[in-house]
Amino acid sequence: MPIISPKSTPIFQTSVFTFDDLNELELYFEQPGQRYMYSRYANPNSDELANEVNKLEKGVGAIVTSSGMSAILAAILAICKAGDHVLCAEEIYGGSSALLTQELSRIGIEVTYVPSENTYSFDALVQPNTRLFLAETMSNPLLVVFDIRRLATETQKHNIKLVIDNTFATPIVTKPLGLGADIVIHSVTKYLSGHSDVTAGVVICKEEQDLQRVQKVMLTYGLNLSPFESWLAARGLKTLRLRMKQHCSNAQTIAEFLQGHPKVEQVWYPGLRKHPQHQLAKEQGSGLYGGMLSFRIKDDKEAVNRFMHGLEHIPFAPSLAGVSTSISYPLGTSHRSLSAAQQQKIGITAGVIRLSVGIEEDEELLADLVRGLANV
Repeated sequence: MPIISPKSTPIFQTSVFTFDDLNELELYFEQPGQRYMYSRYANPNSDELANEVNKLEKGVGAIVTSSGMSAILAAILAICKAGDHVLCAEEIYGGSSALLTQELSRIGIEVTYVPSENTYSFDALVQPNTRLFLAETMSNPLLVVFDIRRLATETQKHNIKLVIDNTFATPIVTKPLGLGADIVIHSVTKYLSGHSDVTAGVVICKEEQDLQRVQKVMLTYGLNLSPFESWLAARGLKTLRLRMKQHCSNAQTIAEFLQGHPKVEQVWYPGLRKHPQHQLAKEQGSGLYGGMLSFRIKDDKEAVNRFMHGLEHIPFAPSLAGVSTSISYPLGTSHRSLSAAQQQKIGITAGVIRLSVGIEEDEELLADLVRGLANV
């Protein structure tokens, strides 16, 4: 029989692997990592994806999960138990906020949201049972850039873990572990897979002990990713570096255009010199600023509807980071679960539109935005 050496990893679409006898079974437990038994525990496709993401983020290892939300859940439950306390940046994805406030509170994990003015001076909010601080490299949707080195200095002072959601930036833009974070999470659904055809997450750890705890949570709660989606995501990951360069280039062009448009009241993009954390983003992001931006037209839902109807090619799709550009409406989607007071405090108003900039020709995107804004 000829030796088969596939250039692309095959799909191991199986739930279970067989053993020859009891001796082989014992070897599985005595020598972990030498072979596979059950795909909830591990699978060649999920391992490939985890290993490749870990190389990019430079951790001790990674665990892939069934979604970005399950990655956040796994990271928190790996560190926290009932009776523990979490600090969370006020500017955070609405789904993360809902998980902490509505669900984890039910099992006895408390959360305190750290106001932006106390981001790097939260001593008064730390409790004896505080276990971690959760933040994003760039916040969703208003692109607040967090100084991860400063956050790490503060969390280390209080002996709490720093967990960073790096979905918006990706490791091509920022590597949080190298800046002092303990755990990094991604919604693989977004940039890492990149083609809007996968739902997945990943947790990358700096320390082996944390990695083992994340793996235990993933196994026990059944948060594993399927072989096929692992294979798809690993395939998409191969073009991440090329895609991100184009995402960033297009986003910069569009942000500068929107900044000068008379019907746009404000633009949030770290690549703009007017952005309050522009210099930090430049240093922390190696000169790249990501493919996400948000902007505000007048605070009128009907104006937003007219803008959407004026677009011919950019769809309204409440997700992000695909190769095709799309818009989203934070007030009605990602941050819908927040109270009106919370929405107002962090700046999620009726006129805010989030733009996930794809890799198309930027002239095409600009022409479509001109059409949409003409309707406002």
